[in-house]
Amino acid sequence: MQRVVGEQRLGYVASVCPDGTPNLSPKGTVAVWDDEHLVFAAIHSPQTVANIEAGTSVVEINVVDPIRRKGYRFKGPASVHRDDPTYEAGTRFFHARSGLEPSRINAVVLVRVEHAAPLTSPAYDDGSTEDVVEARSLQLYGLTRVPRSP
Repeated sequence: MQRVVGEQRLGYVASVCPDGTPNLSPKGTVAVWDDEHLVFAAIHSPQTVANIEAGTSVVEINVVDPIRRKGYRFKGPASVHRDDPTYEAGTRFFHARSGLEPSRINAVVLVRVEHAAPLTSPAYDDGSTEDVVEARSLQLYGLTRVPRSP
């Protein structure tokens, strides 16, 4: 799970608005914080942060490899951090990880993972292997896989 989150980074965070409607927001900074938490930087996340701070703190984060069409869903309570040690550690983390300037980060959001489950596309329902699904996806999008250096 940590490998997939680390490779993909982009996650979709679902939160609940005060009126009970869903809010889904892509986050390009989703990362593993430690063995129990995911983290993301709130850069342009006013509704997600407002929903968490309004008291409905449980969120779900989906991270999916769009080529292999597999991933994970993570669910748990989120906490918003500004001007505290977690915020400071988070801004250092994101700067070291990707060069994200701390001044762009409005808050750091930690999510305690209480439930994690795999996500698998129906593309596998016909018995296709991961290699076959990957090849079909690469062809569909006109892409080629570049070998990773060790």
